[in-house]
Amino acid sequence: MSTFDFLALPRRTAPYRPVAERIADNLPVELPLLAPEVTVQARRCMDCGVPFCQSGCPLGNPIPDFNEAVREGRWREAYDLLSATNNFPEFTGRICPAPCESACVLGLLAEPVTIEQIERTIGERAFEEGWVQPIVGVPPTGHSVAVVGSGPAGLAAAAQLATVGHAVTVYERDDKPGGLLRYGVPDFKLAKGVVDRRLDVMRASGIAFACGVEIGRDLSYADLRARHDAVVIATGATRAHDLPVPGRELGGIHTAWDFLTSHARVAAGDAEAPTIDAAGKRVLVIGGGDTASDCIGVAHRQGAASVVSFQITEQPPERVPQGAAWPFRSPALSTSSSHQEGGDRVWSVATQAFSGEGHVQQVHTLDATVDLSRGFHVEVIEGTERVWDADLVVMAIGYAGPETEALVEQTAVTLDPRGRVQATQYATADAGVFVAGDAQRGASLVVWALTEGREAAQAVDVYLRGASPLPLKGEGDLPRA
Repeated sequence: MSTFDFLALPRRTAPYRPVAERIADNLPVELPLLAPEVTVQARRCMDCGVPFCQSGCPLGNPIPDFNEAVREGRWREAYDLLSATNNFPEFTGRICPAPCESACVLGLLAEPVTIEQIERTIGERAFEEGWVQPIVGVPPTGHSVAVVGSGPAGLAAAAQLATVGHAVTVYERDDKPGGLLRYGVPDFKLAKGVVDRRLDVMRASGIAFACGVEIGRDLSYADLRARHDAVVIATGATRAHDLPVPGRELGGIHTAWDFLTSHARVAAGDAEAPTIDAAGKRVLVIGGGDTASDCIGVAHRQGAASVVSFQITEQPPERVPQGAAWPFRSPALSTSSSHQEGGDRVWSVATQAFSGEGHVQQVHTLDATVDLSRGFHVEVIEGTERVWDADLVVMAIGYAGPETEALVEQTAVTLDPRGRVQATQYATADAGVFVAGDAQRGASLVVWALTEGREAAQAVDVYLRGASPLPLKGEGDLPRA
């Protein structure tokens, strides 16, 4: 191994399966990268004196440390280091947008280290070797905690609380736990066997899951508080942004969440056919983020006749200019596996109206400019009207915040002007009620949800016992579920 491997070794990521093969099923698009190749990739890490990658990671993962362990073949140590700050590396290693890689110093002069791929491989190696074990034998504290929502924030909070001996019950309104991980991320990005494998470990650690229970309707918040000593609200931000334009009431216009959930149930074998089907249709996806990309991939797998996606911003450069420094660097063009499968991407366009006879048939747009310095100020350009044919429109333009009607009616919890749950160090205005993840942040990254779930658990533990051994961001940890 050379001191200058970061200059000599090229970046290599896991290869994708052929397009024609992968759009015919819902299996993962990536082929596994063998451990020896991952070890080579870990040698590209420069072990910076100031590891900006670690600062760029919301969890504060000790990235240079586990990279060093991997390149020296010390896989168990790599897992111990990574799992000290990240409960679920098998999730983040698949679906995290990797802000750590954007902050990698090597990215200033070359391609950044494949941190996400290394993280995923560590997580998989841990399961293969039997290093991931349920937490047993922890003395019970006698305290009971309810976690409302089984997405990444809820699962992280539950895992941390169980680690120190609290009795934890996770309440989920859907029929299976996982939240966003199960219904919001397609199987071709995150196979549900990966989620269920982790849930089995959590159940074996004593964490209970009550599914098909909507808190505030099936069980009131008052009853929930009577059953438990503390509550963590981790319901996510599930209120989708809408487009209040003429024709919005037409059939065939759906939110991304409804579209993805419909497909997920079919992929899981829980439904024979999707309630929203792109087969043979001209599909138009409005939005340019990861969720929009997921919708594009689902449309391909359902057999769409064509797929067009709109993004209101201008097309970014193919790569970040050399020397542009994190965190001020502008984003480069992101081309996902779904984009590579086909379809057209249209930039700098704003939807103005939908039209059709009872069902959407056309989408009307104007070209647009966006001024990010003025808080995402959009200006349309008159005289640039275009009409696009569409049989199915999927709106993937983000989420406005959590659903809070029952929460506000039945508790003393307060909201901020944007409709998010207000909290100070994760504690809401209602004593004993805490919040984590998108319910207080607004729609954000999975890695931020995990971070907040972990830190909310620490706040709950302090509330119940006066002090806590649970860590905050970047600190070491106890063995975990």
